[in-house]
Amino acid sequence: MAFLGEAVRAYRSRLMNELMDRENLDALAFSRGDFLQYATNFNTDVETWERPVLCVVPRNGEPFVVLNELSHSHWRYASEDRRLWVSDASFYSEHLRQGGRMPTVDEWPELVAEKLMTAGLSKSRIGTDEMGGVLRKAFDLLPNARPLPLIDEIYKLRWVKHPDEIALMREIAALTDWVQDRYRENIRPGRLTMELDMSMSAEFATEAARRFPDQDVQLVDCMWTISGPASSAGHGDGKRGGARIETGHVLVNMVIPRINGLVVENERTWFCGKPGTREQRLFEVATAANEAGLEAAIAGRPVSGIDAAAQAVIEKAGLADHISHRTGHGMGILCHEFPEDMAYNHRPLLENEVYSVEPGIYVHGLGGFRQDDTVVIGSIPEILTKSAKDLKSQTIL
Repeated sequence: MAFLGEAVRAYRSRLMNELMDRENLDALAFSRGDFLQYATNFNTDVETWERPVLCVVPRNGEPFVVLNELSHSHWRYASEDRRLWVSDASFYSEHLRQGGRMPTVDEWPELVAEKLMTAGLSKSRIGTDEMGGVLRKAFDLLPNARPLPLIDEIYKLRWVKHPDEIALMREIAALTDWVQDRYRENIRPGRLTMELDMSMSAEFATEAARRFPDQDVQLVDCMWTISGPASSAGHGDGKRGGARIETGHVLVNMVIPRINGLVVENERTWFCGKPGTREQRLFEVATAANEAGLEAAIAGRPVSGIDAAAQAVIEKAGLADHISHRTGHGMGILCHEFPEDMAYNHRPLLENEVYSVEPGIYVHGLGGFRQDDTVVIGSIPEILTKSAKDLKSQTIL
């Protein structure tokens, strides 16, 4: 079983230390939940705009976190399971108490300032993932500290994955392929799309429990099917209630789980009943665009080359007016991971980056046509999602 263990912790720690060395920093301060997870292996279980969090990683010294009391038991369970990479945790409360008083949320800046002073960081250069809200208030209490927003540099920490991360993503991808096979068995005319997706979610939950027992299994957009003309809107028409699959419909489905802190995307286009000549052509162009994008996912070539390769196929087919989004995005801790600017990012691709490749063609009143795979960058691209996407396999008669 692929876990994010000591090897990944050491790898991420090295990347953070290298960043601090390059920028002459004494520490990094993460106030976003996804970056806190990057540094601690703890799945932040609150909305950070509502219940702020912080992880500080000193260049010299032990890291520490500040969390809401709602996360206390979750943190304790993770600690008992020996999954955490940080042991120093402080908590603040949501309301005043008569006994056993903790700092309240209004005192969060004072608590953070005190932790920074105790760690010897009150006069230090500290790189941050953002510089507003309550984090700004905390630094206002430390006039000799030098917080430095380094968002672009901090984003780069998450570009290249450790081999253990990729091993886990392979396992997740295999599970998404399994779910796509269950869709093939269950798509039929008259079925409510929401009922189908809930049924597939139950199948996913059962199989995920078998493959990933006692692990952190979540559904990001798993499962979500858009059927018929509504699929011409990439995210649906906002009328899922009562929507049914009909004979002649084209469908686009999404299987996007997040397991142990990593996400994989697997999306496919289906036909309920034999498609017409036009629908077949749109399907084939979308599939060819997906394959062209995957073939461009080679280390050393430009990030933008993935999007350009897929777009060229669609444009050559005379369908450029039916493109409504870029070809994909980075994959990792978040579904939409860094880099997010694939279409106009011209730096070279790096080995072991991970991307979605999901070009789409959307014809209003008819439907959407999109194949989406998760791919690892290398001298030869490694396509993690392997479920069928040929016309015969994707046609349910």
